[in-house]
Amino acid sequence: MTALGFLYPGHSAEDDYPRIEQLLGSDIRLDVVHTDIGEDAHRVDALLRMGAAERLSAGVESLRLTGAEAVVWACTSGSFVYGWEGAHEQVRSLARTAGMPASSTSFAFVHAVRELGVRRVAVGATYPDDVADLFAEFLRAAGAEVLSVRGSGIITAAEVGTWGEDEVLALAREADHEDADAFLLPDTALHTASCLPTLEKELSKPVLTANQVTVWEALRLTDRRVNAPALGTLFTKEPLVQA
Repeated sequence: MTALGFLYPGHSAEDDYPRIEQLLGSDIRLDVVHTDIGEDAHRVDALLRMGAAERLSAGVESLRLTGAEAVVWACTSGSFVYGWEGAHEQVRSLARTAGMPASSTSFAFVHAVRELGVRRVAVGATYPDDVADLFAEFLRAAGAEVLSVRGSGIITAAEVGTWGEDEVLALAREADHEDADAFLLPDTALHTASCLPTLEKELSKPVLTANQVTVWEALRLTDRRVNAPALGTLFTKEPLVQA
């Protein structure tokens, strides 16, 4: 049994995790600990407070008790708002506090894009435009070519959590770029675990979503690889051979 730990801010789409655990169909356990979201706002100052070290460390002891072998800060906006270097320091601090390998959803997207061997991406975000643009900047710092980015202007994670498959598909159709090699939906408050095959069929390309890549990242940290077609191309891709 491999136990994977996730620090998840507040309550929005955390039910994606038991669904993903079921879809993995393996000896994998996903343990979710909720952190204090503070002010529920997709606004830079609120997001910086949400991802502060003291908020993350408060959930670490609970994860230790679960026997987690790795921990991922399951929040995209609460990591990329720190910028490339700041986000690195955030996960380094989390790893030191937890005493185990650590990462965040923002880096999960970076590593997943590299795993797929793609460079050109399109982004469909639930965030206001200024926050969506910060995610695009983070991806560019990692070497990705962001062909388009579309924000949705939603301020709270609570509202994002009410979106169903129809809203997710509508955003994907509107935000995709025909020349993009992959499409990214960066918000762990968004329910996507049940509609990944539909998204990929609709767009005819790999789709990366926040909770999907967060779980994949935790598996990567523990050197586990699970073939799970219901979770999209990322979970069926053979690992790239490094020269």
